[in-house]
Parts: sequence; C-alpha cells; structure tokens
Amino acid sequence: MNEILKFIAQYGYLVIFFGVFIEQVGIPLPSNFLLISAGVLIGLGELDLLFVIFLTVFAAILGDTMWFYIGRKTGYRILGFLCKISLEPDICVNNAKIIFARHGERSLLVAKFVPGFSTFAQPVAGASKMSLPRFLIFDGLGSLLWAVVFVGLGYIFADQFEQVAEYVASFGWWFGALIIFALGTYFGYKLVKRQYILRNLRTARIEPETVKEHLDNGKELTIIDLRDELDFSLNPQIIPNALRMSPDEIEHRHEELPKDKEIILYCT
Repeated sequence: MNEILKFIAQYGYLVIFFGVFIEQVGIPLPSNFLLISAGVLIGLGELDLLFVIFLTVFAAILGDTMWFYIGRKTGYRILGFLCKISLEPDICVNNAKIIFARHGERSLLVAKFVPGFSTFAQPVAGASKMSLPRFLIFDGLGSLLWAVVFVGLGYIFADQFEQVAEYVASFGWWFGALIIFALGTYFGYKLVKRQYILRNLRTARIEPETVKEHLDNGKELTIIDLRDELDFSLNPQIIPNALRMSPDEIEHRHEELPKDKEIILYCT
C-alpha cells in the first residue's frame, strides 16, 4: 500500500475530519484528494463508508457555519479580506456575489465543486441574511453531495488508484520535487499576474472628489455603475445620469458607450 494511504489508514477518521475541517475554514489543503484516498481505503476494507461520509459532512458544515456567522456579523466586508489573500482578486468577490444573486441558496448545493466560489459562498450567504435553518439544509445537502462524489470516485477506482500510487512512488523523491516545483511555478505566476493587475488598476484610478469636480464644471463624462445586484439592493442610490450594467454586459452593450468621452467605471 502506498505510504500516503498507509498514513490515512493508520490515523483514519481523525485525518479525514480535521483535514476537511481545516480546508473548509480557509487553509488550502487538498481535501478532494483526501476524500478520494478515503474512498480507496473503503474499497480495500480499511475504513467504513457511512462513517467517512458522516465525518466529512459534519466537518464541512462545522467549518462552513463559522464562515456563515462571520459573514452575518461583518457583512460583505469579509469578502474584501478574503479577496486580498486570493490569487485572483479581480474576479473572486464579484463572481461569488453574482452566482449567489442568481441562484440563491441553491448555489450552496454545488459550491464545493466550483473553484473560488467554494471559499466565498458561505460568508456571502451570511451577509445576505439567509436564515440559519435554510443555510444548514442547503449547505448540508451540498456537503453530502460533495462527499459522495469524491469518496465514491475513490471507492469505484480503488484498485486502479493504488496501482497508480505505487507506480508514482517507484520514481522516488524527485517526482515529489517535480510536483512541488510545478505548484510553485503556478502560484508564482498567479502572484505576478495579481500584482500586475493591481498596479494597472492603481494607475487608472480616479478619486471620487475629482469626478465630482468634473461634473460640477460641466465636463461630459460617461459614468457606469458596475455594482452587482446584491450590493445595489443594499444601497440603491446611484450617481446622477450613471448607466447601470453588470461587468458581463459591457461586451454586449458596448454600442451604448460613447467613443469620444471619458468613461468612468465604479463599483463597491
């Protein structure tokens, strides 16, 4: 049996519970791989299927409920913090709120399958004032679906997975070093891209006081309100004569934008 599987088999249910819980509270652990490995051990007769599913769902709900209450207490401000530590701050918060605005609590059913959204779904649910019973129902069903899918994958392909793990282990330490190098390169690229985007945003930024001064002086400006529906519903006031549209509408409504005037975009 592969060393990773031996470790999980030895510490079994504790590894599954704490691995899932820690990942749900925000520490990036490969819990999907952990659940697949647990499924392999179930297929090999080392772990109990129902108890693994129960621990996974319980740990996920526990971590998710913590973020739900943080979102309830702090509102959407917590998303700003999460976005700062994300590798893609230009899209993470906006996409999370757009998905939740469109699908509501149903989005919790698939949140753990959507990269990025899985981090923000629970605090968004709390910030949107969803009731705790409804959150627990939909988050619990989503956690159950997630557990069944990934544990089931490991269970179904238990024999093949163990063979692949043994084959990978035969390459020795340098294979692990290669994986670490590849991950480091990926995260390094994401970090450089993030800094490039933020630097360009700072360069193109205009202060609200400057905008007001231009408007008071009669300068012709095109102002576009890009706030998503959740933010707009909390504060429906807009700058006079501003055009309301979502970011994904700009491409389809570009003919409405003048080519000979300054265009100013604002959100939250």
